[in-house]
Amino acid sequence: MARVLTPRAEDFPRWYQDLIAKAQLADNGPVRGTMVIRPAGYAIWERMQADMDARIKDAGAQNAYFPLFIPESYLRREAEHVEGFSPELAVVTHAGGKQLAEPLVVRPTSETVIGEFMAKWVDSYRDLPLLLNQWANIVRWELRPRTFLRTTEFLWQEGHTAHATQDDARRYAREIHKHVYEGFMVDMLAIPVVPGRKTKGERFAGATNTMTVEAMMRDTKALQMGTSHELGQNFAKAFDITYSSSAGTVEHAWTTSWGTSTRMMGGLIMVHGDDNGLRLPPRLAPIQAQVMVVKAGEGVVEAAARLRDDLAAAGVRVRLDDRADVPFGRRAVDAELQGIPVRIEVGPRDLATGNVVVARRVDGTKSPVALDAVVAEVTAALETDQQRLYDDALAFREENTVEVKTLGDAIEAAQTGWARVPWAAVGNDGEAEANGKAVTVRCLVREDGTMPDSDDEPGLVAILARSY
Repeated sequence: MARVLTPRAEDFPRWYQDLIAKAQLADNGPVRGTMVIRPAGYAIWERMQADMDARIKDAGAQNAYFPLFIPESYLRREAEHVEGFSPELAVVTHAGGKQLAEPLVVRPTSETVIGEFMAKWVDSYRDLPLLLNQWANIVRWELRPRTFLRTTEFLWQEGHTAHATQDDARRYAREIHKHVYEGFMVDMLAIPVVPGRKTKGERFAGATNTMTVEAMMRDTKALQMGTSHELGQNFAKAFDITYSSSAGTVEHAWTTSWGTSTRMMGGLIMVHGDDNGLRLPPRLAPIQAQVMVVKAGEGVVEAAARLRDDLAAAGVRVRLDDRADVPFGRRAVDAELQGIPVRIEVGPRDLATGNVVVARRVDGTKSPVALDAVVAEVTAALETDQQRLYDDALAFREENTVEVKTLGDAIEAAQTGWARVPWAAVGNDGEAEANGKAVTVRCLVREDGTMPDSDDEPGLVAILARSY
C-alpha cells in the first residue's frame, strides 16, 4: 500500500491529498479553491447530512432556503460582522451586461439576509422562538485552500433562531452545540471532541459567545468541527427584529446561529485514516459490507449473491462486487482505500469447506467464517469497530495532550500536540503572542472539561494547539 499512498509519517499533507485522490472522494475544481465532490465522497456527505438533519429537526428547527446573493448594504448594517468577513467576500458588480446599482455579496454566511426576513415574519411573542435551518453552499475567498478543510466554496448547514429572552437563546445555542453537534460527532463520526468556549479574539464576527467542538487530527493539529453562536441582540438591533411582548411592550429579539460544513469530511479523513486509506465508522459508511467474488465458478457468484441478500435483510448496507474480470487485488485495494468497514471474500477453495473470509478494515484482521455465521459475525464487527475507532482516537488525543503551567511551555508543547494551561497564565496578551508563533487558543474549558458560562470564570483552562 505504500506504493499507493504517501505514508503519514513521511508527509502528512501529501498523504491527505493522496487519499482524497486515490479513494476518489474529490477533485480540484476549475477555479482555484473550489472542489468537485465525487460520488464516493458525496455519499459520505449525504449520510452526514441525513443524520445531522434529523437531529436538527428533533431540536425543533425547520428547514428553509435563502438567496445566494445578498445586497452589500445588508452586511454593512452590523459593523463587526462585515469587518470580520471583508477579506473573504466575493462581490458581484456586473450582471446582465451592466453594472449593478448596488453590489451583491455571494453569501459568506446568512445572518444578514435571514435577519431581514426574521424582522418581517416576527410580530408578537407568539411568533417566537423562530427556529430555522438551511442546507446551502457558501463562498469565502480562501488564500490557502485545501480540499474539504478550506475551500472557496463549500457545503454546510446554517441554523438561525430568534428568541424572546436571552436565557432561551442561550439554552437553545447550547442544546445545538451539545446534543446535535457533539452528539453527532461522537455517535456517528466516532470522533472525540472537546466542547469549549472561544476567546473574545476567536469569536464569530458579531457574536457575544461562540462555542466550538475541537478535534485532534493524527498530526496532532486541531480542527474546529462546528460552532454555535449566541448573537445577543446585535443582529436584532441592526435588522429591527422586534416583537410585542405579553406585557404590550416592543422588545428586540435574541438571536443565535450555528453551523457545520464539509470540513467534517476533512476531519473524518485525518482522524481515522491510515496508510492504507480511509477507515469509515460503520454507522456512517454508505457501504458497510462488500461481498467480493474472488474467482468465479463452482457456485461462487450465487453464494455471494445469497450472502448479500442475507446481510441486506439484516439491515446491513451491502454491495456485491462480482467483477471477476477485474483482478481481485486491485478491487481489495480500492475497498481499503475507500474505508469499507467489512469485506466478505468468497472464493472456490473457501466455499468448498463451507467458509468465506471476513476482512475487517479497522483492525486489519482476516479470518475464515462459516457461511451460516457470516451475518452474525458482520453485524457484531460493525458495532465493535465503531467503538474501536472512537477509543483509538480518544487514546491518541490523551497521549498527545499535556498539562503545563506557563505560556512558554504551552507554546512549546503545542508544536507536537495539545497543551492545557491555566487561562490566567495566557490572557489576551499571551494569546496574541501565541498567535504570532502559529499557535492558537482553541477554546476555554473548566478544569473538569465542562463548558464555562463566561470568559471571566475563575480557574478556566485554555487549550492551545496548532490548527487547520
